[in-house]
Amino acid sequence: MAEKEATTERRQGPKRAGRMYVKGVFTGYKRALRNQREHTALVKLDGCFTKEDAQWYVGKKTVYMYKAHNKTKMPSRDKWTRVRAIWGKVTRVHGNTGMVRAKFHHNLPPKAMGNRIRVMLYPSNI
Repeated sequence: MAEKEATTERRQGPKRAGRMYVKGVFTGYKRALRNQREHTALVKLDGCFTKEDAQWYVGKKTVYMYKAHNKTKMPSRDKWTRVRAIWGKVTRVHGNTGMVRAKFHHNLPPKAMGNRIRVMLYPSNI
């Protein structure tokens, strides 16, 4: 008998959607020579190198996601999770190299410096 090749075809499920945010890094607070203002965060965006590029992100929502020690119940669901989020929005451009200023509903903690910030691609103005 001839041997049959066992060909297993992979079924592809629904294609996963791309991410709806741009990666950014919280670099520090707005500051002067001797004072720093914790109510405004500076965020460096990936792939954004000019003032004109950064202007497109003004008004977009931002979120800092982190893991807390205790689990809390998610709103509108019965799931318990450690993940928390602080939401804010991009207020204006900072400097000439593509950095932006963002204000958050609660000031970002200092331990967040150097960590990832998500800049959502909404609300859209195009």
